[in-house]
Amino acid sequence: MSTLQRDPEEQVQVLDENGGVVGEVPDLGDDELVEMYRAMRLARHFDKRAVSLQRQGRMGTYPPLSGQEGAQIGSTMALDDDDWMFPSYREHGGAVVRGVPLTQTLLYWMGHEDGNKMTPDTNVFPVAVPISTQILHATGAAWASKLKGDDEKAFICYFGDGGTSEGDFHEGLNFAGVFDTPNVFFCNNNQWAISVPRERQTASKTIAHKAVAYGFDGVQVDGMDPLAVYKVTRDAVEKAKNPGDRRRPTLIEAVQYRFGAHTTADDPTVYRDDDEVEKWKAKDPIPRLEKFLRETGRLDDESVDAVTQSVEEQVADAIDEAESVPRPEPSEMFESVYAEMPDHLREQMEDFEQLREQVGDEAFLRE
Repeated sequence: MSTLQRDPEEQVQVLDENGGVVGEVPDLGDDELVEMYRAMRLARHFDKRAVSLQRQGRMGTYPPLSGQEGAQIGSTMALDDDDWMFPSYREHGGAVVRGVPLTQTLLYWMGHEDGNKMTPDTNVFPVAVPISTQILHATGAAWASKLKGDDEKAFICYFGDGGTSEGDFHEGLNFAGVFDTPNVFFCNNNQWAISVPRERQTASKTIAHKAVAYGFDGVQVDGMDPLAVYKVTRDAVEKAKNPGDRRRPTLIEAVQYRFGAHTTADDPTVYRDDDEVEKWKAKDPIPRLEKFLRETGRLDDESVDAVTQSVEEQVADAIDEAESVPRPEPSEMFESVYAEMPDHLREQMEDFEQLREQVGDEAFLRE
């Protein structure tokens, strides 16, 4: 039975918290499973280094992803090469799987406009910081693809539980349901939209239930179980393409937790307690998958050490490369807002440059 043919209250799971098999393991080869583990380790190590860079003043505000690696890596590995990914602002791990270099992600959070220029052939849309705007982009792109008669692409869009309270969420999913667009709507329900808990977002029993109103399938999955996430996403991708039949969208609710802050400008200790964090850390997707791979003979101490060394080297190289790029001029923030700069923005840029000249760069940037 497809994982989509379930009650949206029934959570799909393949691995329990201890790495034991409790569901049907997806058809992945040994190398693919180990690569899934490596990609999750890479995302976690990158996250730790990125937070450290921000704390040292070497990078701007950054949104941590630790705890969400299973959902990101499991879902993006389920995509085909021609599929499209529409991220929010926390999908750094998933973007790497699709071929976006870590250096580019670092440049984005360091304030370089080049960080927005997606690598060709990765089929990854630029990062979306405004909440849920990417849902409209993904729905529109999927509809355009359908109108062109392209049956080979699915369009996955990521957003958080807080994003489901936005009008863009309703408009995008309602349109997708009416026009049968090849979308996979992927909700990273990490329990907190900054300081607002999940129970303040909706009175629905689950977020997956919301799909019922739009006329398509909704499924809830253990978002800290990468194998379950892979399985559910793969089913949704195939349904979005569904050659020779009606192509249908799917809403996936991946239940998970962000271990750290919403961003490095946030203090989560103000609104959640340590016991809650520790409860969720017991569900950590990385040791869960590692235990499964060890017990099935796919990993051992030597191979785990090799993964550790390789991801540390890859992240260190990316940081060196990003920091070798000259810092952007502050005035560049005005240049990429519009294709052609309007008069009011040009006036602001001129005032900005005049103030810099008056006080000097060092004093200006310090203020």
